[in-house]
Amino acid sequence: MTTTPRQLLDRARRLTTDGRRRVLGIAGPPGAGKSTLAEYLVAHLGPAAVRVPMDGFHLADTELRRLGRLGRKGAPDTFDPHGYAALLRRLRAPEPGVTVYAPAFDRELEQPVAGSIPVPPHVPLVITEGNYLLLNDGPWTALRSLLDEVWWIDLPAPERVRRLIDRHERFGKPHQEAERFVHESDEANAALVSTCRDSADLLVTFPPGTAPQPTDPGDTRPDLDTARVRKPAPSD
Repeated sequence: MTTTPRQLLDRARRLTTDGRRRVLGIAGPPGAGKSTLAEYLVAHLGPAAVRVPMDGFHLADTELRRLGRLGRKGAPDTFDPHGYAALLRRLRAPEPGVTVYAPAFDRELEQPVAGSIPVPPHVPLVITEGNYLLLNDGPWTALRSLLDEVWWIDLPAPERVRRLIDRHERFGKPHQEAERFVHESDEANAALVSTCRDSADLLVTFPPGTAPQPTDPGDTRPDLDTARVRKPAPSD
């Protein structure tokens, strides 16, 4: 099946119409554009949707340093998957009159920030995105059953790597350190999660040069008119 990004937006909008809280997951490797797509959907759905990123469950640098994992920040064991799953369970079953506060991730600080994202009970759609939504390993396995749909977003590796290096540089890493981190850490995580893509409900791919790309760190509303979306097949 092929469709346009506008139809992709319509698919997300349909999740808001049956009177129940729905949770849409957007998964994929680092640098593929998950956050940008999520922000695009939220910008067009307005008050009907809230974005809750998995990155809010990064362990703090002080804890990663204590555990000896700071150099692998972004790997599965540098997050709190149990806390993330507990939040998704709360979000799936909103209580009347109770606003749930989710953590965000501040890229300037490179740290999670608790209580940053209010999710009122009347919002019909929560959009959550992250690398490990489909990871079938240990505590991450519980996540798939907590998501009504999961879309896998992909991007050719050279473009992903370029974007990742640019991102790390933009937020303070020297060029050589950014390259080293991407090739030693981000790409190892990309290889790990790519084994899980066939568990997604949709595969979203972008031809070279047409992927959503924010114009600056504060602008995450892409033009997605050239995206291609299809159902995954066992042979992919």
